[in-house]
Amino acid sequence: MQKLEAHEMPLHKVFSSDYDFQIPDYQRPYAWQEEQASQLLMDLQEALDRSTDEPYFLGSVVLVKEGGAPQADVIDGQQRLTTLTILLSVLRDLTEDAELRGDLDRLVMEPGAKIRGLAPRPRLTLRSRDADFFEKYVQTKGALGTLLTLKEEALRTDAQKAILRNAAVLHGSLTALTEEHRLELAQMLAERTFLVVVSTPDLDSAHRIFSVMNSRGLDLSPTDIFKSQIIGDLDAEASEACATTWEDAEEMLGRDDFAELFLHLRLIFAKKRAEQELLKEFPGQVLSHYLPDRAEAFVHDVVRPYAEAYAQIKEARYESASGAEAVNAWFRRLHQIDNYDWRPAALWALRHHEDDPAWLDTFLRALERLSASMFIRRVYTTPRVTRYAELLRQLDEGQGLESPALDLRDDEKADTLSLLDGDLYLVRRIRKYVLLRLDELLARGQGVTYDHPLITVEHVLPQSPGADSQWVELFDEEQRAQWTHRLGNLVLLNRYKNSAAQNYDFAAKKAKYFTGRGGVVPFALTSQVLHHTEWTPELLKARQEELLSLLATEWRLTEQP
Repeated sequence: MQKLEAHEMPLHKVFSSDYDFQIPDYQRPYAWQEEQASQLLMDLQEALDRSTDEPYFLGSVVLVKEGGAPQADVIDGQQRLTTLTILLSVLRDLTEDAELRGDLDRLVMEPGAKIRGLAPRPRLTLRSRDADFFEKYVQTKGALGTLLTLKEEALRTDAQKAILRNAAVLHGSLTALTEEHRLELAQMLAERTFLVVVSTPDLDSAHRIFSVMNSRGLDLSPTDIFKSQIIGDLDAEASEACATTWEDAEEMLGRDDFAELFLHLRLIFAKKRAEQELLKEFPGQVLSHYLPDRAEAFVHDVVRPYAEAYAQIKEARYESASGAEAVNAWFRRLHQIDNYDWRPAALWALRHHEDDPAWLDTFLRALERLSASMFIRRVYTTPRVTRYAELLRQLDEGQGLESPALDLRDDEKADTLSLLDGDLYLVRRIRKYVLLRLDELLARGQGVTYDHPLITVEHVLPQSPGADSQWVELFDEEQRAQWTHRLGNLVLLNRYKNSAAQNYDFAAKKAKYFTGRGGVVPFALTSQVLHHTEWTPELLKARQEELLSLLATEWRLTEQP
């Protein structure tokens, strides 16, 4: 068993010659924002105000460190160590006391030894993309003034922008303090502020330790751990190239979507629904195909292209010399479904047929049909994911557009059509999707989307007409029960209306409830209603058949002539 060590240490021992902190390239970038940096300083000041001798604990750091050697790879605690270094550097550059400035500088930089030919070096070295910037503008004595003149938009990475913002906010707060108060804060940091330093020579042990510790910093995600497993054993040149590619992909998608991409990759590779958490399944189901000898291939042939495909899907920005708009229209339609379980199949399609927009158009049409049918039929998660997993298996087998899992069985078509012909309004989660899809068919648009903050589904024949209204004369109680919540009686509006107006007679309702500013209605489905002079059971029956036929044709729910 590998030896584990844990010690409570004041910061003057943490930032000393005992440790040469290195942030491995596989780690995520520095990401603390102004709120977190300000909160750290506020907590320290409150502890200082409470007592002159009470110790203050800042949490823990987890290191991979071999015995007495100072080199220590930081597995957890990068955010805290980096922000503390910024704080110490700001205090150093603000003080007018030369002795204090030297003491603070020795916490930030390991002093050199001219007689031994040793140059000063940072106590903390960030990832290679940001290390030079951090040393030049933060850790070097007197550099803070230059840092604060830099323009954020000119900086190379998000980490550098975060460093600039946090240095600026800490500088602003500390400048407002007296020199005496800053001295007291510096003394408290050095002597009475403690970290629990946990170290082990084994990377896997360090990850296990990190996973069960309640850290004050931003937790590592499973993707960070996969990154360490994939990139950690590469040589320096390959490690930096892969880390750059990985981080570019993560920055392109954002941290949450990047993590979701790995869930989709798990399904693409495993072709079965998840049975355990991603951290347990992904190494065996995905990484085992690439490690230990093909780590670079995973980064360049899986992470990068699938991240690019994910961005195209999420933002509906597929590009091609022709046919791109049709493909993006399907992405926009699919985004209106209430789950993202369809995305692995779309990712597979884009990854394997990116240069064939006609194939993608046909495939995504079928995928939207399948997804919409399962949505309408309220197929729950397990059978839904199982269906997509079967589709991925058939796609990998080469069945392509003829994959049976992509098609609807006769019973699925019948059930979908039956639900569309029922009390659609009462199925809250699907009604807007169906009506927007139908509205698009009436408008003959390409993935029509509306930039309205609010879209509601409303009744023409009201749910609770007054006893003396015209509606009671036109529809008896049985007819109202039959037609009120069905497709033919529903329209779309782009704002809430006065609830009393919902019960207006038909003519007044058209004029005061369904008509927008200047008499313009943004929805084709609603505009149709305005063309009618009356609203009767007979008209509703014909309208129901017409609208249902449009959907049945679009989704191929009945035998085509």
